[in-house]
Amino acid sequence: MYMPSNAIEVKVYDVAATIVLNRPDYGNALTRSMVQQLLEAIDDLYLEKRVRAIIITGAGDSFSLGADVGEMQTSQESETPEADWGADAADFRDLVVRMMEITKPIIAAVNGPAMSAGAALVAASDIVVASANATFALPDVRHGMVAGLATPLVAFRVGAGQAARLALSGATIDASEAQRIGLFHELTAAEFVWARAMELAKACAAGAPEAMQLTKRLINETLGEELATQLSSGAAMAATARTTEAAGEGIAALLEGRQPVWK
Repeated sequence: MYMPSNAIEVKVYDVAATIVLNRPDYGNALTRSMVQQLLEAIDDLYLEKRVRAIIITGAGDSFSLGADVGEMQTSQESETPEADWGADAADFRDLVVRMMEITKPIIAAVNGPAMSAGAALVAASDIVVASANATFALPDVRHGMVAGLATPLVAFRVGAGQAARLALSGATIDASEAQRIGLFHELTAAEFVWARAMELAKACAAGAPEAMQLTKRLINETLGEELATQLSSGAAMAATARTTEAAGEGIAALLEGRQPVWK
C-alpha cells in the first residue's frame, strides 16, 4: 500500500478508501508534491482489489483553496518559470485525467471552499456530496491567471455556459447554487458529509465490480478526444498565463493580502 506523507492521508475502510488533503492550516492548498502523491495514491487504490470506491475530502474547514501560493511565488522567481509552470500544469492534468479514467467511482466529500485546483478535483469526481456551507469558485482571472483545467471540466459536467459564468467572473457560488447547476449532487450538514459519502461509496460497492468498471468506462468514453485535447490545451494556457506580468502581480497581491493593480 502506498505510504502517503502527512499532507495526504489514505485510510481504507473495508470496501472504500478515503484520501484526505491534510493541510488545514493552509486551506489544504495543493503543493506539487501533493499532486504527485494524490496520483500515486489513486493508482495504488485502483490496484487494491478490496477497495471498490474512493472518497476525497479535506481536513478542517476547507476542501482545497487551490494551488499553494508560496510555491507559485517560488516558481515565478525561478530561473526557468516557463518550464516549472509547464511541468506543474502537466502533472495536474495527469491527475484529473486519471481520476476520470480510473474504473472505480470517486466521490468528493466537499466540506468547505473548493477553489481553482480544488474545484477541478471536485469536477473530476464522479459523485459530489457537499456541506451546506461549502462553496465553489474559479477565481483565477482575479489573480491574473487562467483556470485552464477546471474550466473544461466544469463545462463537461454542467455545460459551457456555466463554465463561462464561473471562469470569467471569478465569482464564488454557495452550495445551493452549486447544487442547482449540477456541480454538487447532494447537500448535508457539515458533520455528516464524510458519513454520507461513505454511504454512497458502500452503495457503489454493492454493485458487481465488472459492471461498475464497465459503467464508469461507458461514462468516461463520452470524454473522447475532445475533452482530453481541451485539458491539454488548458494546461498549456494555464502555464503560459502564469508567466505573465499580470500573474506576477496577482500572486504578489495574494501574498501581501491586497487587491491587485492591473496595468
